[in-house]
Amino acid sequence: MVLGKVKSLTISFDCLNDSNVPVYSSGDTVSGRVNLEVTGEIRVKSLKIHARGHAKVRWTESRNAGSNTAYTQNYTEEVEYFNHKDILIGHERDDDSSEEGFNTIHSGRHEYAFSFELPQTPLATSFEGRHGSVRYWVKAELHRPWLLPVKLKKEFTVFEHIDINTPSLLSPQAGTKEKTLCCWFCTSGPISLSAKIERKGYTPGESIQIFAEIENCSSRMVVPKAAIYQTQAFYAKGKMKEVKQLVANLRGESLSSGKTETWNGKLLKIPPVSPSILDCSIIRVEYSLMVYVDIPGAMDLFLNLPLVIGTIPLHPFGSRTSSVSSQCSMNMNWLGISLPERPEAPPSYAEVVTEEQRRNNLAPVSACDDFERALQGPLFAYIQEFRFLPPPLYSEIDPNPDQSTEDRPSCPSR
Repeated sequence: MVLGKVKSLTISFDCLNDSNVPVYSSGDTVSGRVNLEVTGEIRVKSLKIHARGHAKVRWTESRNAGSNTAYTQNYTEEVEYFNHKDILIGHERDDDSSEEGFNTIHSGRHEYAFSFELPQTPLATSFEGRHGSVRYWVKAELHRPWLLPVKLKKEFTVFEHIDINTPSLLSPQAGTKEKTLCCWFCTSGPISLSAKIERKGYTPGESIQIFAEIENCSSRMVVPKAAIYQTQAFYAKGKMKEVKQLVANLRGESLSSGKTETWNGKLLKIPPVSPSILDCSIIRVEYSLMVYVDIPGAMDLFLNLPLVIGTIPLHPFGSRTSSVSSQCSMNMNWLGISLPERPEAPPSYAEVVTEEQRRNNLAPVSACDDFERALQGPLFAYIQEFRFLPPPLYSEIDPNPDQSTEDRPSCPSR
């Protein structure tokens, strides 16, 4: 009898999304198929699957133990999230000498379904870093008598969702710093920096609106800049290894002495990056927006504003800029009620109160003698007249704007 051969062994996942990419989160059911194609008949002991998810870190450091003596210190740590095994064909027995229990698979293509559930507890998002990774995979193993097993591993992606529509991630981030440059016995004026962003949470593809003011009262030419940084932190054996990477940046206009620059919502787009990892004990991925002033020949003046990169984008009603009136307007539009784009002026006084009504209202009110004499006095006449004076003319522009805000003082003259 001539035994057949294994032509191919593949794994396919039943995807949960339209993009046909296997992406899951905690609590989801991972299902798929092991596809086996053979030419001729083969005998099989077992076809197994092994699914696993774990985070792992590893790095090495050189140490000196004295003169001409050095050694390498390894730092490793691992966290397992789940470990699932299943047998699709056959049994666990590894005895090749026994002919019993072997399964015969005929020539052609064969599919074997598998399914398992991810833990309900939070999982770390899939990640590949310089000193560590978070990986999830399914491995298929085909065992045949007197032959080496055929193995195949295929990874799938897990996203631990971060919803940025939470109060902590919708809160604005802001800061202010100032720096005075000194050169020997000469001191120049300060360089000041104020910056603010609308919220802490964003998703990839969004643009961050940066509001900032940079004032240069020094004698040097400076350049305002902004950058998004990703910080990877790896933990093992009580030690920490950190890697910082530039994600995106922008540059403002150069500022000469005595000049000020204002950013009224300058946009910095977030490129496709992995979400923040905040719940893993050995790997942490964080982001920050650095708004800074590049000062030649001196330490830069910078502000760090923390960011969280999430997976669930901002809901229209979750925006801090949306008001109750805009929501009511939208609800009325759903009901088929259209609102005017600009408010209409109120009716004139003459349209509401006629001259006859006004005169009648000014007539004295009969009452007891003492009270009636008081009502006939000039005070009551003034009150009645004031009650029915016409309201001020309607205007969309405030005729008496607030004059309390004064312009910011300029840099002191030198």
